[in-house]
Amino acid sequence: MRSLVGVVLAAVLVGASVTSLGVVATTATAAPAVTATPTPTPTVDPRIVADDPVPATTPRMCSVADVAADPRLATLQAQVRSADTGEILFDRDGDTPNRTASTFKVITSAAALAVFGADHTFETRVVEGDEPGTIVLVGGGDITLTRLPTGQSSVYTDAAHLDDLAARTLMALTETGETDGTVTRIVVDASLFGTDDWRPDWNPNSPAEGYQTRVTALQVDGDRDDPTRTGSPRGTDPVGRAADAFASYFPGAVVESGTASADAEELAVVSSPTVASLVHDSLLESDNMIAEALARLVSIELGAGNTFAALQQAIPEALADYGIPTDGIVVADGSGLSTENAVPPSYLTRLFGLVEDGAGDLEAVEAGLPVAGETGTLDEDERFTGDSAAARGHVFAKTGYIRSAYTLSGIIEAADGSTLVFTIYALGTVGETLPTTTMEGIDALTTAFYRCGSSLSNG
Repeated sequence: MRSLVGVVLAAVLVGASVTSLGVVATTATAAPAVTATPTPTPTVDPRIVADDPVPATTPRMCSVADVAADPRLATLQAQVRSADTGEILFDRDGDTPNRTASTFKVITSAAALAVFGADHTFETRVVEGDEPGTIVLVGGGDITLTRLPTGQSSVYTDAAHLDDLAARTLMALTETGETDGTVTRIVVDASLFGTDDWRPDWNPNSPAEGYQTRVTALQVDGDRDDPTRTGSPRGTDPVGRAADAFASYFPGAVVESGTASADAEELAVVSSPTVASLVHDSLLESDNMIAEALARLVSIELGAGNTFAALQQAIPEALADYGIPTDGIVVADGSGLSTENAVPPSYLTRLFGLVEDGAGDLEAVEAGLPVAGETGTLDEDERFTGDSAAARGHVFAKTGYIRSAYTLSGIIEAADGSTLVFTIYALGTVGETLPTTTMEGIDALTTAFYRCGSSLSNG
């Protein structure tokens, strides 16, 4: 792991009880105005070294209490810190771990960057089989490998091409002089991730809806039907799709499952995009399969295993180098789709403090964050429109949605020039029915944080 110098470990948090705010409204509600309230006692920056003076705090009289009470937010948990001082400006049950939805991808991304670094790549290989005319296709966890011809781009940045791997394989076979390049048998080895490929609490309709497929070490285009469309439906047999696509370059070859010999001679290899690029694509479009692959690769690299259960050991271990206590974090998967994941909002705000500082390789996380009203998942579903349009271009954050949670976590370049890091969980009865949606409530609260900036009050 890479060491992060100068990061202090202690956290001092202002507690505030969670208030159940009711069910989703069925009619539109205007965003309540920001009002003034007395300033609570400030909180010391948990990232300041012991010898540094405690900074003077700006008087804070800007309340978002009315906006935070929006019933569209259901049960709210939230925290806002000043990225400049680490001071907690707003807190609603920020220390309580809870389900994160896809904001968990920030956790997985940070873990992968800590373990592998930004420039690391993963290989898909072809090795010799045990008999003449037999080759073995070995999956190495690169789910971005594309079946599109070289020269055509898939949804993934800098993806390797399957036709390139096949061409290199044929070249290697003919160069040995031991064969005319004819392949009669292809063994497909996807054993790296084992057989634990689907969680029982995942939505069974997700493949058809385009959100995910099974977690396998060998697949092409994230198992999309259309490699050029992010929201394309996906299959339920990613290894089979990849095997068929590869076999198309070797007419007449029989395809079967198996494993490569440990000492098999390598014939050809192609490499995935860098971890930084994978993180970018995972965060920007909330790609579940990149996140699941990265989580599984982290777990394998750390020797924890290749199952969902192994992630509970591996991900906190990978995060340890950031110096933020991982107490209470529950890791059920790498994408955040499971309702069993649990992370305190305070952990995410502290982690985003490091992201905003550019600590270690975490600048790759900031580079991949959607921008409100401009890019990625924050440029969909009419996000940051109406009154919330004031914050467009000033919020850089990871979105999240599962059936019982809407979430948003990231960085705000506030109206007063300050920088905030924030996390919002809206939990319980959350809704999508327009015109009153939980997303709109989250956008309104985020915009209120943006308007208040460093004068944000916890009142």
